[in-house]
Amino acid sequence: MIIQRVVLNSRPGKNGNPVAENFRIEEVNLPDKINEGQVQVRTLYLSVDPYMRCRMNEDTGTDYITPWQLCQVVDGGGIGIVEESKHMHFTKGDFVTSFYWPWQTKVILDGNSLEKVDPQLVNGHLSYFLGAIGMPGLTSLIGIQEKGHITAGSNQTMVVSGAAGACGSLAGQIGHLMGCSRVVGICGTQEKCLLLTSELGFDAAINYKKGNVAEQLRELCPAGVDVYFDNVGGDISDTVISQMNRNSHIILCGQISQYNKDVPYPPPLPPAVEAIQKERNITRERFLVLNYKDRFESGILQLSQWLKEGKLKIKETVINGLENMGVAFQSMMTGGNIGKQIVCISEETSL
Repeated sequence: MIIQRVVLNSRPGKNGNPVAENFRIEEVNLPDKINEGQVQVRTLYLSVDPYMRCRMNEDTGTDYITPWQLCQVVDGGGIGIVEESKHMHFTKGDFVTSFYWPWQTKVILDGNSLEKVDPQLVNGHLSYFLGAIGMPGLTSLIGIQEKGHITAGSNQTMVVSGAAGACGSLAGQIGHLMGCSRVVGICGTQEKCLLLTSELGFDAAINYKKGNVAEQLRELCPAGVDVYFDNVGGDISDTVISQMNRNSHIILCGQISQYNKDVPYPPPLPPAVEAIQKERNITRERFLVLNYKDRFESGILQLSQWLKEGKLKIKETVINGLENMGVAFQSMMTGGNIGKQIVCISEETSL
């Protein structure tokens, strides 16, 4: 059987910006037979995420993420439907997911690497398992629970950078659900600002490309900032940290503004900002959701419940076709998405 797959065509370099041409699509032959313990699945949806930028380097800089290899198939979060199974836990028609799903139209996988998913948890929107009811949702929820120190009724103000992205768009809503009295988002277009305030329940939004961010923050957060959900790092984060209150907390979710630079993670703060952080006793600890796997099941159920109750609004930017994986990745890295960036490989969810 001839299938299509995406391989890493070239590396952007540690200090380079990734482009669609870093990826290449090719045709290969998929074996006709599967072995005991394996399943053949058809890919429905694939995810592109900021953390993947470090996988494009020869050295990811971390011990828990491996680099993609040149001319080899790329992988990441994926959802598919089982077409044939020789694994005791899966039958034809099951929907399954994996964090290491090859970017292919069809794939043969070890059944032990897959997890069955229940479409009822996402009201039939299977792609949500790659976003709000998946890793980004868990990152936002557990990050806020573990590092946000939100106390309902204590009048806390939360600021979210990258607020219209996969995690940010959820984090602001979850901040309110957990008890923050005021949530302010920072993003890069007027369209995104309007979405945050009109649909996602943010109290205010700042377009960092227009006007003075520090002045707007002072105006919109008159009592200072108690919780900062940081998706971007760099100048925006330096500005927010400078207005944080004593004993406040930074949830270090991501630093996308720094991913095309050869710097350690988390990137060091400028001396003046680091001095503010220390003087005001602001916590800024690395957060890795994979360290909280024991909380995944309960977290998914909580996110699903909020979705069904209408308390969690979910946004996606969907691009169609395996041939557009590189385009989707480049767009996601430059803020072209609203909510989770998803690539639809096959919309047909029945066999």
